[in-house]
Amino acid sequence: MHIKQVIEVLDKVRANNPLVHNITNVVVTNFTANGLLALGASPVMAYAKQEVADMAKIAGALVLNMGTLDKKVIRAMLIAGKSANTHQVPVVFDPVGAGATPYRTESARLIMKELKVSVLRGNAAEVANVIGEASTIKGVDAAGSDNGNAAELAVHAARTLGCVVVVTGKDDYVSDGETSYKVSNGTPLLTKVTGTGCLLSSIIGAFAAVEPDLVLASAAALAYYGVAAEAAVAVSGADRPGAFQIELIDALHRTGQEALQQGAVIQQLV
Repeated sequence: MHIKQVIEVLDKVRANNPLVHNITNVVVTNFTANGLLALGASPVMAYAKQEVADMAKIAGALVLNMGTLDKKVIRAMLIAGKSANTHQVPVVFDPVGAGATPYRTESARLIMKELKVSVLRGNAAEVANVIGEASTIKGVDAAGSDNGNAAELAVHAARTLGCVVVVTGKDDYVSDGETSYKVSNGTPLLTKVTGTGCLLSSIIGAFAAVEPDLVLASAAALAYYGVAAEAAVAVSGADRPGAFQIELIDALHRTGQEALQQGAVIQQLV
C-alpha cells in the first residue's frame, strides 16, 4: 500500500462528507460526533428502534458499538444492521468489553451471527473472545499489554468470521485473511482518554463509506488517526490527557497530505 492511496481515501471522505450512522455508547457520543465532524464526515446518532432501519439505509456506513449495553441497544443494532445489509451499507462493529462478562461476550457473538459485519475492530482480548478464544479483559480494556500475536490473531479472526478484522494496540493490524498490514502510528496517551478507540471505529466507518476495498479503508483510517494523534501529543505534551483530547479533535481536522506523507508508517505483512 502506497501512502498516496491513504491520501486518496482521506480526500474522498472530505469530498463526499459521508453520513455515518452510529449506535454507540453514552460515554463517547459527543467525542465521536466531534471527531467525525473534524475529519470531514457527517455523524448521526440514532438509537430508537422505530427509526434505525430508515437511518441505516441512507447512511454511508453503520457503526455499532456496545460500550454501554442493554437489550434495547442490541435490538436496535440488529434492526439497523439488517437494514444496512439489505441496502449494501458497510457495517463496522466494535465489541467493547467482549469477554468481560458472559452477557457482553454472548451479545457480541449474536451480532456477528445475525449480521454481515464488514469490519470488526477491537483490541486483542475483545477480538479473541469474539471468536471463542479466551483472553483476559479488565472492564472494557485488555488486561496487560501481551495478548498474544496480534498479527496472527487478525488473520485467524478474519478467516473465522469472514470479514475484515482490525486489532488495535501498540501497533495496529488489519487483515481480510489474505492481505494484512501493520500500522505503527499513534501515542500511548490514546489509552488515557476514554473513547479514543470508539472514535477510531467510527472513523473506519467513514473511510469504509467511500472506499469499497475495506482493507485499504481500514489501514488508511488507522494511519490517518495515528498520525493525527502524534500531532496532537506534540502540542499537548505526553502528560496532559485533557489537553490531548482537545488537540486530537484539532489534529483530525488539520491532518492531510503532508502529514501523512511524512508520518504514516504502514507495512504489508502478507
